[in-house]
Amino acid sequence: MKQINAYMHFNGNCREAMTFYQECLGGELTLLPVGESPMAEQLPAQMSQHIVHATLKSDGLQLLASDLCVGDGEAIGHSISLFIDCASEMEISALFDKLSAHGQVVHPLEDTFWGAIFGDLTDQFGFHWCLNFAKNQPV
Repeated sequence: MKQINAYMHFNGNCREAMTFYQECLGGELTLLPVGESPMAEQLPAQMSQHIVHATLKSDGLQLLASDLCVGDGEAIGHSISLFIDCASEMEISALFDKLSAHGQVVHPLEDTFWGAIFGDLTDQFGFHWCLNFAKNQPV
């Protein structure tokens, strides 16, 4: 396993929040708006400036975030997922199988437009997990 990170979920103000965190914590901020992603045609036009995925990286810190993950009844601030960056296809498959046992698969493992294998699940205790394996990562 390469790393485990917090993935924060927002409801339309991801850009504002992540910019604030960058001002506070420093680091490099990358934002991918809906309108600039392959998801643009699948979502309403008014969501074009919402953030599909944000990453704030600094020495030893990586915060991940999105505007697209808050469901009905979830309170902002309680909407955090555990995000595991896996080191191999074998590892992501094994971890996904173990963590999803007696839980619920939200999205099965699949190839993504960002060059990774990704899937997410809710484990048997109600915690949300995102697993990612970047195929073109340095060995």
